[in-house]
Amino acid sequence: MNLVQLTNANGKRQVAARVGEEFRHVKRTRSVLELAHAAIDAKASIAEIVENRGLGKKIDVAAAYTEGRLLPPIDTHDSAHIHLTGTGLTHLGSAATRDAMHRKVGEAKEETLTDSMKMFRMGLENGKPKKGQTGVQPEWFYKGNGSVLTAPGQPLISPAFADDAGEEPEIAGIYVIGPDGSPFRIGFALANEFSDHVMERVNYLYLAHSKLRPCSVGPELILGDLPSDIRGASRILRKNKTIWEKPFLSGEDNMSHTIANLEHHHFKYAVFRQPGDIHVHMFGTATLSFADGIKAENGDVFEIEAPAFGLPLRNPLKVEKPAKVKVTTL
Repeated sequence: MNLVQLTNANGKRQVAARVGEEFRHVKRTRSVLELAHAAIDAKASIAEIVENRGLGKKIDVAAAYTEGRLLPPIDTHDSAHIHLTGTGLTHLGSAATRDAMHRKVGEAKEETLTDSMKMFRMGLENGKPKKGQTGVQPEWFYKGNGSVLTAPGQPLISPAFADDAGEEPEIAGIYVIGPDGSPFRIGFALANEFSDHVMERVNYLYLAHSKLRPCSVGPELILGDLPSDIRGASRILRKNKTIWEKPFLSGEDNMSHTIANLEHHHFKYAVFRQPGDIHVHMFGTATLSFADGIKAENGDVFEIEAPAFGLPLRNPLKVEKPAKVKVTTL
């Protein structure tokens, strides 16, 4: 089952469930978070809660998308309780890239490897542990709180001081922490883990700076397990013409870590198990327009799609004006 959050023409919040090629209104429901808490309380699945509440009239989600009425697939009234985080060096890439990287990592001497390549090799060797064992921890980064979570169709804002504004097509896991501190996975969605790759390239210690940017997630939320082999496309449009396009792969068949291992190494920290908090955790990518020498411009549109996720994730790029920040002593 796929869910979408949106507002109707009068601004009233709704949740719609995909039924084949169309969407139906989930009765008596204003948010996905509401469904998640109801499922936790009832010790049931979200799909069961949706079934019990029932589906109503058809909703034209495509029209809502065009009109700018889609919401992120998860949100809450207090954005400070949403954590946007992610992992890197988790994907194998295409078969050719995978073979080349395996040979490079397998044949290279330890002292000749960069820190990134060392971490990638660690994932290859122990990112998919045997049952009952704990795998190696991945690279990890913080993007911000819910104030920078951008809805499908809305602009991704690049700071005026940024050196680059590049897309990263990814899958995000979406979670809520239960009353007893237990993490519950709500589902998965497409994500554009928007980053500054030029800044990151200056020095890998700038990774933290490069990730402090908005990101977009959605439109559709997949309930249940993530398909093991996800094949999609990432593209950039300029004045309605595609200037760059490339396929991307995700899912555990195309990763050096299991989803469970990545989840474990995020939620092992008590700070990420605070009751009521929401987590949007992105699992990495192997496809970037930056790697092909593309530099996105103000007004370009990023589009990420994969059949399993239904509607594409689409966001225009907007470069903000320089801001003057002054610190006042109290």
